[in-house]
Amino acid sequence: MRSPRARACARTLDTRSWAAVLFWAFFAMFALLATQSRAEEKIVKSHGFSEFGDLKYPEGFAHFDYVNPDAPRGGELSYAAQGTFDSFNPFTRQGRAGARSADQYESLLYPSYDEPASYYGLLAESLEYPESQEWVIFSLRPEARFSDGTPVTAEDVVFSHEILLDQGLKSYADAVRKRIPKAEVLDTHRVKFYFAPDIPRRALITQVGGTPVFSKKWFEADPENRRIDKPRMEPGVGSGPYVLHSYDINRRIVYKRNPDYWGDHVNVNVGRHNFDTTRIEYFSDSIAAMEGFKAGTFTLRQENNSKSWATAYDFPAVANGHVIKAELPDGDVPPASGFVMNLDRPQFQDIRVRQAVQLAFNFEWTNESLQYGLFQQRHSFWQGTHLEARGLPEGREREVLESLGDALDPAVLTEEPVMAHTSSPKRPNDRRNLRKAMKLLDEAGWAVGDDGVRRNAQGEVLRIEFLSDQPTLDRIIQPYVDNLRAMGIDAIYNRVDNAQFTLRRRDRDFDMMVAGYNMSLQPSTGLYQQFGSEAASYSVFNPAGVHGPDIEPLIDNIVAAKEAEELQANVRALDRVLRAKRFMVPTWYLGKYWVAYWNMYEYPENLPPYALGVEDLWWINAEKEAALKASGALR
Repeated sequence: MRSPRARACARTLDTRSWAAVLFWAFFAMFALLATQSRAEEKIVKSHGFSEFGDLKYPEGFAHFDYVNPDAPRGGELSYAAQGTFDSFNPFTRQGRAGARSADQYESLLYPSYDEPASYYGLLAESLEYPESQEWVIFSLRPEARFSDGTPVTAEDVVFSHEILLDQGLKSYADAVRKRIPKAEVLDTHRVKFYFAPDIPRRALITQVGGTPVFSKKWFEADPENRRIDKPRMEPGVGSGPYVLHSYDINRRIVYKRNPDYWGDHVNVNVGRHNFDTTRIEYFSDSIAAMEGFKAGTFTLRQENNSKSWATAYDFPAVANGHVIKAELPDGDVPPASGFVMNLDRPQFQDIRVRQAVQLAFNFEWTNESLQYGLFQQRHSFWQGTHLEARGLPEGREREVLESLGDALDPAVLTEEPVMAHTSSPKRPNDRRNLRKAMKLLDEAGWAVGDDGVRRNAQGEVLRIEFLSDQPTLDRIIQPYVDNLRAMGIDAIYNRVDNAQFTLRRRDRDFDMMVAGYNMSLQPSTGLYQQFGSEAASYSVFNPAGVHGPDIEPLIDNIVAAKEAEELQANVRALDRVLRAKRFMVPTWYLGKYWVAYWNMYEYPENLPPYALGVEDLWWINAEKEAALKASGALR
């Protein structure tokens, strides 16, 4: 007979045993339910993917609405590039890559130009994913080939994903590793990407679907010299319609259509890639390039200089119709460009200094006196779109801002979004604005000394170097620098060569420069590289280095948004917060394309809203080209 203590221990063991049995029974039940739930979860199979709403084009569509499916093929597209090149590797931070050196690489999906955030199969003929979007499987087209004739396989896709993580830009790699922990080859033509748990799913499918696909065989044949992070003159092997034909360093690059290109029949390619060759002529500056265009050295010019557009096209070929000067619509978000301040610099830590620097720029005088009144003032990072913040925050936008708590500047809730200041167009220095600016500098502790130069309490001079590599900006920047100097700032304008500018920009070795942020109508994970805290110190996509606890949660919300209304509210909130930080002097935007071309190019009547499409939608009219040559206008 057991003792009382033994019987008590037995009861305790029995209780624990039954507890364990019950625990594992419940665990098994929940596991079974979870497994059944996953098994019952709908698997979506599709020819494309849209982040919000339905795809415009159904499965098996013949071609995009905006192409000319009967566009003739042949001839040459020729245009100019400015500066130099010393590499055909577009993914390295070293050197300057030649124009269009990334175009030879294709991706699994391809974007539509007439619907935002919608993508259709290119290298992939289809994709499948659960409604939870925990993973995605792409089925590659068996006929897809690299330019050397080797097939594009799932191994190439996984290799491309991994080499960009191992050797690519740090800001990209750090962001992607957290969200896409694994890529797996299922078979020769099927590849699976797994997405990390407990993170927003939006844009992950399009991110992996847009990754360029490299030839694993080509890279592994010489892994030391064919690294992603090293410049090289070898162009690599891609699967795109054009391959490098010839080049003359810093003078010319010629790409030629691959006669064995695998993808001409694919619906997303119908009506595209109409030129036999593309030639890019390099010039040291825009003046030389303009003379080359007038002489017919190259035959299409997308203009970005207002003075040239207003005055440089008064030559005989324009007058007699040999050259067409066109303004074409641009429905995309204007680049959020301007004079960017490097927030790593100590002189820009005080927002009063940044506001004073903004006030020194006179857009109205610059536009009317130097730019022929052709531009509009930019205020918003999503200028002119439904995502632009306007008025006082209301509804869901206000709720989002209030959730930021003490991280938010209270004025963002009580005031309308920061707008670019107005100035008098009569003279370059608006005295009213300069007085406001100088008062702000005084308040920030930068007093004017006997020599007229501002210093802080430690005797440090308020100095700003304005960096540029564009001669055409001299006449824009110099009056602005003069205004800064008039306020007691030791400001200088330093124009350097292209290579030095590229290096200093990448290393963020500047005080101020012309730069910008390319925004999207469907912003997503790319915002982490543009404004995120983790990548702020090194991201090449964030020239100002701006970040903060009032920005990061908004990016999280944008990436997590499942409804268009939620996305809109958070983007407007982010626009409002970014503008309030005053890290950029907003300059101008155009809202259309300026294009001049010799009268042999043609384009579809219904150009899409989100792309000009010169490289892939336009074509040559052979009869017009022959007429130009017969008249002696072109050689």
